[in-house]
Formats: sequence, structure tokens, C-alpha cells
Amino acid sequence: MPFLGQDWRSPGQSWIKTDNGWKRSNDETNNNVTPLNSFCDEEDFNKENLLKSVGCDMMTKKRKKDLLNNNTKIQYFHQETWISVHKGSTKERHGYCTLGEAFNRLDFSSAILDTRRFHYVVRLLELIAKSQLTSLSGIAQKNYMNILEKVVQKVLEDQQDIRLIKELLNSLYTTLCALVNGVGKCVLVGNINTWVYRMEVIMHWQQQLNNIHIIRPLNTGLTLTDLPICLQLNIMERLADGRDIVSLGQVSPNLQVLSEDRLLWKRLCRYHFTERQIRKRLILSEKGHLDWKKMYFKLSRCYPRKEQYGDTLQFCRHCHILFWKDTNHPCTSNDPEGSYTAVSPLDFISLFKF
Repeated sequence: MPFLGQDWRSPGQSWIKTDNGWKRSNDETNNNVTPLNSFCDEEDFNKENLLKSVGCDMMTKKRKKDLLNNNTKIQYFHQETWISVHKGSTKERHGYCTLGEAFNRLDFSSAILDTRRFHYVVRLLELIAKSQLTSLSGIAQKNYMNILEKVVQKVLEDQQDIRLIKELLNSLYTTLCALVNGVGKCVLVGNINTWVYRMEVIMHWQQQLNNIHIIRPLNTGLTLTDLPICLQLNIMERLADGRDIVSLGQVSPNLQVLSEDRLLWKRLCRYHFTERQIRKRLILSEKGHLDWKKMYFKLSRCYPRKEQYGDTLQFCRHCHILFWKDTNHPCTSNDPEGSYTAVSPLDFISLFKF
């Protein structure tokens, strides 16, 4: 039986077994036995050629791998909309799902292009930057930076959610500074120089966001200040972040007066915080009334605010599958919708804390 192909057990050529021993298939003098000295020399020559060919293949693969790794635009995750979450091994299934695997396989790259999911993904990136960055694998950490780059480019093009992305970059940069400075204790995957370069990229993004100039539309149509006062106040009540209300009040004197409305800040405090939390942080104004605006910012520093998103990930308690809300997954339950639970970004992190 001939040896075919480049195998580590043979020189990589075709050999035929004869009565006198193994010989090459293309050898015309099959009746003569090859001398031992010439066989040894030929074997050394074949081994040298084999090592050269294997080394050439290894170098070619290494160059392709380096080219692939150096291309930051390539993303190493599957375009999937659901993933099975398991926290242990059974007879039917081996292994468990990690945070990095879920981050790789779920389609977060397309989710940031959806306005309903954009804030959800940004909040998840912020939570990972603050505490879970070191738990990601090398591929997941690179995917994190790729998705973050897409987020920054989207903000630079749309000129929206600038403050939100600035806070995300500040949190990530602070975390990386703490990890990179303690090189001996750093558990980030990859070369330290790679992460220093990524920190420089983050600083460049921060500079781009600081230098951004919002372009006003050329058409002079109906603006916010042209609406009736009741509609302007109604729009302010839809804002869930007090900092947005303060920023909106800086546009014009009329909006400044509306942004100081006590009822507006009272509703905002009661939306985000409980009555017990509010009673612990009461602040009186000079006139003896509750200063709801100051109370809101004080409560924001002490307690987490209520988070709201247009679309979130869902978790099926029956199948233990994590999926996006408007997609289907292979559920075997008789009442699938009754098993669905909305997963906040904090709950997403908690799912993978074993």
C-alpha cells in the first residue's frame, strides 16, 4: 500500500512494497535493491525537502494569520440571533456558555444599527468595561473593540448620543489604565503593547468626540421653540435623563424657564426612585419647598436609575436560550411567550456569573 501525501511519518512521496523492501513508485529499476548508503543519503535529502516544505507551509499560515489578526475591521463572531445558555455539564451536554462566547455569537454588530437596541448595547459595553473586560477571551476582547469602533463611527456620523459614548470611553480608559499599570497582575489577553495601542485609539476617539461640531439643518422649518408651551413641556417629560433636560434648557430663555418646572422634576424623581429612597434624601429650597431638581441629582449619585430600552434581549426559561425579542428560537414549550423574560444589561452579565 503506497504512502500518499505529505505526512509526518513519510517523506511525502509514493512508495511501493516489494519483495526486496519499500521502493519509490516511479523507480524504473524495481529489481535492483537500493544500496544502504545511497538510501541514507536520499532519505536525508527527502527529510530536508520535507522540512523545507513544512516550514514553508507554516510560514505561509503564520503570515495569513498575522494579516488576519492585524486587520481590525474583521470581526470574529457569528451572525446569530440566539444562543443556548448553560451553567454546567450533563450526560447529554458537555461544557458551559461563557460571557465571551455569548458576546461573540450574538449579533451585537447589527444591533447597534437599530435605534431600539443602540442604548442597550452601549450600556452592556459600559458594564463590561467596568468589571467584566478581563473575563473575555482574546477573540471576545477584539470583538469588543471592533463593535466599539462601529459605535464611535456611528455617533460621529449621526451626531447623536455624544455624551453617552464619552462616558463609555472614559470608563473603558480608566479600566485599562488600572490594568495596564499593574502589568504583573494584568489578566488581559494579548501583548501589553497591543493594549497600549488600543488606549491611544481610545484617546483619539475622545478627541474626535470633543471636536465634533453639530451641523444645523439648512431648511428653516418648524422648530421646538415654535410649538406651544404645553407641547414643549410634554416633550421634556419624555426625557428620562435629567442632564438632557438641563442641556435642553440652555437652548433658549423660554426652554430655560420650562426646565425649572418643579412638577417636571418631581415626576422624574418618582419615575426613577422609590418613595423610601426619596424620603431619605429630602432637600428643601429657600422658600421651604422640596427642591426636586437637586434631589434628583443627589439620588442619582446614591441609587441606580431605572433603565428603559426600546428593545432588549429575551431569555426563555424553558429552553435556556438567550435571543433578541423580534426573532424566533427553537422553543419546545406549549406556551413559548409565557416563558420569556426581558434581560437587562445587568441581568445579561449576571447570567454568566457561575
